[in-house]
Amino acid sequence: MNFFHIIYNNLFVLILILLIQNGCRSVMKADLVITNAEIYTADKTIKNVEAVGCKDGKIIFIGSNNEAKEFITKQTNVIDAKGAFVTPGLIEGHGHFSGLGKSLIELNLINTKSWEEIENLIFEKVKNVKPGEWIVGRGWHQEKWDSVPINHIHNYPFHKNLSVKTTDNPVLLIHASGHALFANQKAMDLAGISKETEDPFGGEIVRNNAGEAIGIFEERAMSLIKYAHDDYKKRLKKSTQDSIWLHSITLAQQECLKNGITSFQDAGSTFNELSQYEKLALSEKLDIRLWVMARESYENMKNEVGKYKKIGIGNNFYTCNAIKSEVDGALGAFGAWLLKPYDDKPGFSGQNTTDIYDVKKIADLAVQNDMQFCVHAIGDRANRVVLDIYEGVMAQNSKIKDWRWRIEHAQHIDTMDIPRFAKNKIIASMQGIHCTSDAPFVIKRLGRERARLGAYAWRSLLDAGVVIANGTDVPVEDLNPFKSLYASVTRKNVTQDLTFFPEQKMTREEALYSYTLGNAYAAFEDEIKGSLTVGKFADIVILDKNILSCPENEILQTKVLYTIVNGEVKYRQP
Repeated sequence: MNFFHIIYNNLFVLILILLIQNGCRSVMKADLVITNAEIYTADKTIKNVEAVGCKDGKIIFIGSNNEAKEFITKQTNVIDAKGAFVTPGLIEGHGHFSGLGKSLIELNLINTKSWEEIENLIFEKVKNVKPGEWIVGRGWHQEKWDSVPINHIHNYPFHKNLSVKTTDNPVLLIHASGHALFANQKAMDLAGISKETEDPFGGEIVRNNAGEAIGIFEERAMSLIKYAHDDYKKRLKKSTQDSIWLHSITLAQQECLKNGITSFQDAGSTFNELSQYEKLALSEKLDIRLWVMARESYENMKNEVGKYKKIGIGNNFYTCNAIKSEVDGALGAFGAWLLKPYDDKPGFSGQNTTDIYDVKKIADLAVQNDMQFCVHAIGDRANRVVLDIYEGVMAQNSKIKDWRWRIEHAQHIDTMDIPRFAKNKIIASMQGIHCTSDAPFVIKRLGRERARLGAYAWRSLLDAGVVIANGTDVPVEDLNPFKSLYASVTRKNVTQDLTFFPEQKMTREEALYSYTLGNAYAAFEDEIKGSLTVGKFADIVILDKNILSCPENEILQTKVLYTIVNGEVKYRQP
């Protein structure tokens, strides 16, 4: 081949490359570009960028404002952030999606300050409901009231005063933790509760000295009242039930978008709800991405759970690839299972709510179906038992290298067990806001030393190399992620001017990571979301404050300006 042929061939190749590049550029023009932003990418390889571009629901560019111009056409939606803070879409790492929806249509008691205030809300409600209609609410917490009820046991109220004025309507009020409930006399009558009713395994009917139920049902005892309420709901037309459920889910989605939540990890749904979520995803009626844990009894799951394993349905708006179980209850309702008795309930060490043998069998189901296992454990004994189960299953299945099994809450851990989380790469799925919300009564329950060393021990876990997934446990707490982030980095309860052992706090970047890429990793979804990286889903939030650098107290005042899911603006601040 002579010199001219070489020049010609090289020139042809060069022209071909240029043509291909120009062709690619025309294809890669963006649908949406954000410019003039302070950007946290959660991707350690990408720093000092100010613009991001999206097309067909994916991130196609991240870089400078000048570089962004190449991706913009007349059809591109350009958002000038004007210096606002951009982060990956926030991921709620542990909440209850349908529970959030219910809380938006039922009585929300989360901000009530006394039992008398709750009674007055019920007395007003009863004026506007039909005889026989259930009055349902959630959010009360006896340890967070400003006053103690006149008649009480462990600050729990007696039902009699309320029951006298609600004779025609059953009342069911779920504790903020979800691990206890209050029922009036009408509800207890429908449930057949009497002095002879025995406590079920893993639960307690709180009684007075005469053996009469005062109206409080802890842990598994709640099912006695819930069965009666379920019977009432079953008598409603199916179309009515479906309409109420769908309305609540619509409200839940709106609440998530308003709070910058683009993905939600649901901590346990029934098979029926799983099917409904899948249908919503397939019909493109989900505006946020749902990652859901299946939760049923072992008997219900043993031959069925594999049928509900779904990954990436409806363009990754719905996934069920995990199973949920529990071994204990909540600290506020004396349900956390402890190694030593409660300081304020001598001789009592909490509740084991699910038989350990059943939990082990469910763990085996998770292995058989290649699903994650996520177990609720709050007390130090509960955490130790779950760690024992996990280590046993892992030893029997040594070929599996990447488990990412989770302990949900992991609130109170014996210091001896913290290295076991790291050794087995177990995710500590903790909720920052629980720390400061519970802080006023934790020392009373556990004593100072147990609380100091092992309660919400984020720093100890992070320093050991444990991945923490963050969230709110909504509707147990407010969905607002900035309250949880503030709690994570300050450990301050602002209403009571109380700081809970600040040596265990996270850095700001650790906290924001735990709400983005950390949560994505905890669900095996870090390859598709959780950071602003080219090729990942364009789930993005624009905030009015840089929560990595603004004054500490301003984190709580953070406002969401835009919530973008799959490259589409789903919420914009009015």
